[in-house]
Amino acid sequence: MANKLTDMSKIRKAIKFHCGGKSKLFISQYLSLSRNTVKKYISLFEVQGLTLDQINQKTDLELETLFSHQTDEPISARVQKLYDFFPYMERELKKVGVTSYGMWEEYIKKHPDGYQNSQFREYYKLWGKKVNPVMHMNHKAGDKMYVDYAGKKLSIADKDTGEITEVEFFVAILGASQYTYAEATASQKKEDFVVSVENAMRFFEGVPAAIVPDNLKSAVIKSSRFEPTINETLADLAEHYETTILPARAYKPRDKSLVEGAVKILYRRIYAALKDETFFSLAELNDRIGDLLDAHNNKKLTGRPYTRFELYNDIEKGKLSPLPIQRFEIKYQAQATVMQNGHVQLSCDKHFYSVPYQYIRKKVKVMYTRTTVEIYFKYNRLATHPRDYALYSYTTTPEHLASTHQFVTDWTAPRFINWANSIDPVAGEYIFKIIESRNHPEQAFKSCMGILSFEKKVGKQRLINACKRALDFGTYSFKAIQNILENNLDMIKGETTEDPELPEHNNIRGKNYYK
Repeated sequence: MANKLTDMSKIRKAIKFHCGGKSKLFISQYLSLSRNTVKKYISLFEVQGLTLDQINQKTDLELETLFSHQTDEPISARVQKLYDFFPYMERELKKVGVTSYGMWEEYIKKHPDGYQNSQFREYYKLWGKKVNPVMHMNHKAGDKMYVDYAGKKLSIADKDTGEITEVEFFVAILGASQYTYAEATASQKKEDFVVSVENAMRFFEGVPAAIVPDNLKSAVIKSSRFEPTINETLADLAEHYETTILPARAYKPRDKSLVEGAVKILYRRIYAALKDETFFSLAELNDRIGDLLDAHNNKKLTGRPYTRFELYNDIEKGKLSPLPIQRFEIKYQAQATVMQNGHVQLSCDKHFYSVPYQYIRKKVKVMYTRTTVEIYFKYNRLATHPRDYALYSYTTTPEHLASTHQFVTDWTAPRFINWANSIDPVAGEYIFKIIESRNHPEQAFKSCMGILSFEKKVGKQRLINACKRALDFGTYSFKAIQNILENNLDMIKGETTEDPELPEHNNIRGKNYYK
């Protein structure tokens, strides 16, 4: 079509290539534009006396005004009244239950000589295209929050080495008000993604009816046109906040156009401001992003007399559901078998937690967060414990143990040492040596119990003699005492640990041989 205005994104690229030293022929071929068109826009750019940064900071509408030779025809007072009504109408349409027909009725009451419904709708479409070249869907207040990562990464520097680390840029936007949240995050892993989504809801001071992520791996395990598989951790977050995850539909660009548009704007308003600054931590970078984000949210929307923040306060904040008091904690899970002593081990902490004794030898699922450990058997929760990070220690609920096992909860190093000292100081010293020889005291408790129980089987004196002999040889274990008693070595008197004198023999060289 003759005189058709070129896409503003191509104009931006053409000017960028030109400023980067590319030839007009290269630009023409690369962007599939005629050479005359490329020459035209480069000439207009040079005549305007603008810089590339100034071009990047302008909206598509502002660029269109700069590069278009078309002049707006003067409009009648009747049309002007209509256009003055549309910003208010757009705002009202975001409220639940408001329809375009209802807005037309309100308009015609104010302006009885106004346009009828069909023309009213047509003019609204034209106005929408003018103030927003990519007309987005009509979003209802409090309905959806769109989340995504920017394609371009930010970076932080190591203070000592100067090493540069790239970080991700997360963006969330409320559909109706376009109120925006952004932060830098270490990665796109599910742990970081879930924290960012939660931070966004805390920033918005409420929970939307649905969260719409793009088909990110951290959000959607398996994308599908009909039934995508949601990441279990993200599903847990949604359950905690009583909201829904609605992945953007495959092959439906309009589902994510809003957040992609927000990312595009933030490139100009945040990335451009950060390019000459250096940051040494995520916290420092996010503080700066927060300042720029406030400025972005308080800037008037294109062609509207209000800002994102004003629109959010007016129509959307009150429609968001209340935030829960507790923040979400990511749940992890592990499989374990209940040990003979009625405990399961959380292997990542090397800590033991009790379950009811009826489930000894059963395989159970351990669900744990930063603060809590829950143990399940076939979807039934058996026990809940506060998480304890002490290595090789036990967290025990006495009611979980059978009556014959409940004394195990009192197993401590002082208890065994005192018990042994009540038999004899030699036994006390030996028990102390056993406990001391282990990396962790609990590892020696069963050995201590077995050794001290020999008092009833063989008598106090034999146990004392066995402990003396084991101390002389420096062997500290249950097996050592057992061998001494089984072989009656505790009954041998006057045995010395010194090496015996070797007998004289012709085939043995004596000490004089080496003189």
